[in-house]
Amino acid sequence: MIGGTNGLGRAVAAQAVAQGVRVTVVGRTLRETPSARLSFVQADLSSMREAVEVGRELQVGDCDVLLFTTGTFAARTREETPEGVERDLAVSFLSRLAILRELASRLGTSRPDRSFRPRVFVMGSPGWGELGTVADLNSERGYKTMKAHGNTLAGNEALVVAGERRFPGPAYFGLAPGVVRSGIRANVLGEGSAAHRLTETLIGILAQSPDTYARRTLPVLFTPDLEGRNGYMFGAKGTPIRPSRGFDAEHAQCFLAESEALLQRALESALPR
Repeated sequence: MIGGTNGLGRAVAAQAVAQGVRVTVVGRTLRETPSARLSFVQADLSSMREAVEVGRELQVGDCDVLLFTTGTFAARTREETPEGVERDLAVSFLSRLAILRELASRLGTSRPDRSFRPRVFVMGSPGWGELGTVADLNSERGYKTMKAHGNTLAGNEALVVAGERRFPGPAYFGLAPGVVRSGIRANVLGEGSAAHRLTETLIGILAQSPDTYARRTLPVLFTPDLEGRNGYMFGAKGTPIRPSRGFDAEHAQCFLAESEALLQRALESALPR
């Protein structure tokens, strides 16, 4: 699991471990104590260089499911990583692309039983109608919070739509949890601010909890009903949803091509001069 140290990812990881699944969590910190079923790889996934290293070094030969849950929210004013990438895009999408580029072909290839095709699940609200701005993927031509965040949503849908063709091997699926109480909005509302506290309190009252979402979603990750299928997306209750209108294979391929070009520029900027 790429993520799993907080919010929805943490809830899914905890329930998976409780049901006997062996889970490896990748992220900055792990609150739980590692065990026979829970291991941890530390990485800063705002760094494309570290994301590439994770993709190269992570042992995924015996993995059935790879779940991406890492995410943040675009800030009120543009934040840029040392590699020159808008921070939300780097954490919530481009790091996933970097990792998949390195490990997709190895996923699940050393399992004793390979009749079950390995799966990649991308959490990030695919199907929400966001096509992104391919011409300004890095939000450099006039920054707006929702426009920048929309690029991450579109990027994750592109991975679901075009992942099988771009990174062959596993099947690709999308997860759109909707609005759930978590820490993801702290970046835009201000950590611990009155607006942040009030928003999360209201969401906690009106929406499902991370644990409820995890209970609904965990069975989807392993259901035999998905064998032989690809590109399906699932909403807040773990039921299928439609892709975004206009988000066809051509748009997805174009989006990923521009994303890989941005990723390459970020990696080159990290090289010693």
